[in-house]
Amino acid sequence: MRSVHPGTRATTSVCIGSLILGAAGLLTGLPATTHWGAVDVLARFGAEPVRQRVVEVPEQRIITAAGVSSGIDMAIRLVARLVDDVAAQAAQVFVEYDPEPPYKAGHPDQVGEEVMARLAEYRGVRS
Repeated sequence: MRSVHPGTRATTSVCIGSLILGAAGLLTGLPATTHWGAVDVLARFGAEPVRQRVVEVPEQRIITAAGVSSGIDMAIRLVARLVDDVAAQAAQVFVEYDPEPPYKAGHPDQVGEEVMARLAEYRGVRS
């Protein structure tokens, strides 16, 4: 990553992919995001974890996206950045990205102990 990044138009990550960028030293002192379950690890790599779906650091050409679904948000932003807003909107229409989640449960801060306990039961994740 360290050798590739200088030649990229944008270096990006989705979910825990930001840990790879962090391990390569590309996020030191920069705001970044990752899956909520890996925030502590991201901080250990010197990044400044932010609770946002997408974090852009334009002067470094780095974009990080939180969980898997936020990768769509990031991809649409990248199309706008690399092409233009019309192309980004066309991409959004093409993939029919018009989310209507059935629950407001996209982050642990939005759910109660019962939901986190069930998640731990299914996935072995600590609540």
